[in-house]
Amino acid sequence: MQTLRVAVDVGGTFTDICIMDEETGLIRIEKIASSADPIDGIMDGVGRAGIDLAKVGLFSHGTTIATNALITRRLPRTAMVCTKGFRDVIEIRRANKEELWDTYKDVVRPYIPRRDRLTVPERIDASGAVLTPLDEDEARKVARILARRGVAAVAVCFMNAYVNGENERRMKEILMEELPGIPISTSSAVLPEIFEHERFSTTVVNAALSPVVVDYTARLGERLRRDGYTRDLLLLHTGGGVMTPASVKDFAARLAGSGIAAGAIASRHIAMLCGYRNSIGLDIGGTSTDVSLAYDGQSRVTKDWFIEFGYPIRFASIEVMTIGAGGGSLAWTDEAGSLRNGPQSAGAIPGPACYGTGGTQPTNTDANVVLGRLGTSLAGGKVTLDPALAAEAVRTAVAEPFGLELHAAADAIIRVANANMADAVRLISISRGYDPRDFALVAFGGAGALHGAAVARELAIPAVIVPPNPGVTSALGCLLVDIQHDFSESFLAAAADCDPAKIETAFERLEEEAMERLAHEGVANEDIVLQRTVDMMYQGQWRSLAVPAPRPLTSVDELVEAFHASHKREYNFRRDEQPVGLFRLNLKAVGMVPKATLASHEPTGATPAPTSRRPVWFEAGGPVDTPVYSRPDLPAGFRFAGPAIVEQVDSTVVVPPGTTAEVDRFLNIIIRVSE
Repeated sequence: MQTLRVAVDVGGTFTDICIMDEETGLIRIEKIASSADPIDGIMDGVGRAGIDLAKVGLFSHGTTIATNALITRRLPRTAMVCTKGFRDVIEIRRANKEELWDTYKDVVRPYIPRRDRLTVPERIDASGAVLTPLDEDEARKVARILARRGVAAVAVCFMNAYVNGENERRMKEILMEELPGIPISTSSAVLPEIFEHERFSTTVVNAALSPVVVDYTARLGERLRRDGYTRDLLLLHTGGGVMTPASVKDFAARLAGSGIAAGAIASRHIAMLCGYRNSIGLDIGGTSTDVSLAYDGQSRVTKDWFIEFGYPIRFASIEVMTIGAGGGSLAWTDEAGSLRNGPQSAGAIPGPACYGTGGTQPTNTDANVVLGRLGTSLAGGKVTLDPALAAEAVRTAVAEPFGLELHAAADAIIRVANANMADAVRLISISRGYDPRDFALVAFGGAGALHGAAVARELAIPAVIVPPNPGVTSALGCLLVDIQHDFSESFLAAAADCDPAKIETAFERLEEEAMERLAHEGVANEDIVLQRTVDMMYQGQWRSLAVPAPRPLTSVDELVEAFHASHKREYNFRRDEQPVGLFRLNLKAVGMVPKATLASHEPTGATPAPTSRRPVWFEAGGPVDTPVYSRPDLPAGFRFAGPAIVEQVDSTVVVPPGTTAEVDRFLNIIIRVSE
């Protein structure tokens, strides 16, 4: 019986493995150090966890392999074939900069150098008419040049191919004849949308990553099969779903940012279990904090994202805001004499001062040790913390320069860190038109539960949810997703002049393609769900908002009204008299897979005793004698009031004074934060 579900989230420091038994809903975890080859770490973790892969019915994987390849530029030699005269589109970009006023900071170089961006004569106009057919002699000459150069992948990006991909398809055929076995990405297949830089950039990233992720998934799949796994390997993508290796070779860029999406998915699911359809995910790790938002049970999705500034990847992605604030973030003083926190981090080496591995600058972890919020060990005793080293780092770098008492200095470090995290939450909520008071905060990651209540109090968020295993919650997210693909097609028209029948016909084309792809991945028709949206804007603008579209679509008026309402919520105004335009049609195709169901526990009425007590400094001032509980001892239904500390293998939960906490039937700790 294949009753086990396994999810693996590979990070830069740790590989997290989450194992669920379908029959009981019980979860166990394994956390090991990541290896140079992520596959070795995965298989080592599977072995340590005692997993019999022959009994695994689903193996889901969130990976940083694509993200790291882009960041480190460890990419195979990739070429680009463009319309003559347009080889520099991806280098000109939008002529903008990440740091507008920094004269000396340039945008990083393109993923494909100019010498490998070749051109051919061809041209299609904006209506899709072929003005200049592809010059096949020149095309074949270019293909042979690339063959001699030994390129590993090719991106084909022609002007206006989004409306007619005929010339791109012919170019691909010629390349396949001259470069057999080499992956070819065409912009008309990867992203058939207007705006040439975004389309070209996404296609280039897709081509460059294709050899990397295809090799990785093939090797991992072979290792899993060799050890007894018989099903498809499922890979988490940024859109919040999974894809099989059959789709990875054509849409490799969807795996960029894979790991970040898992946490957002898990936080939304956990909040829904607790009865909150509106939730904010606060994932605090060692170096960064990832913030996501779900409204009315749906995660916010964006197409405006990138791994490196200037090179957008326009596939739909769950919106996650990342800042440099985590357990290892350094406290430092700027030139004006103000205390700052992050984004610099102690990292794994040398690590926080309290680790005793050479670090001397104070981190958030050191400050929490000084305040007594962290004990003397982490990870179930695998990491020993030295309070004396933490105190020395805080005293030298903050207390003495600012003339503060030691604990006041540590509290100042944490306050600055919490303010940074609260600002990130404001950006993804208030700046988007959402009131944080209408949300629950899901605090996870190794340090999320340490800071969650303080961040919630800063923003008047009424409840904080701490999952049973905060440190591996992202891995759990890999067990909660469906096979999902996103399709889009440019549709430029004024709403007042638009025939709904034309929109319906275009949607039907997208749906036919979606059904074919999901069928190729073995999804039965009855398990397919199709969701339509239309990107719209006020005419004269170019930034758009996505509004749901009914199936079938019989009237454009309801789309226009939905757009006005969305614009009101997002920007706090609407212009009913202003003409509205349609920009793009989007289709989300979901192949439903059986979800992991967490075990439910009945209240026992037991009142566990604290394992110890210790003095803890909270925001109010002096030390407070605080009970310390062991998380595995807390039964469903147990209620307690702050102050309290709850320790477990992968995290520490801080329940500050003035709050109450309850363990629900799924063993989440729900902290109620008073105004």
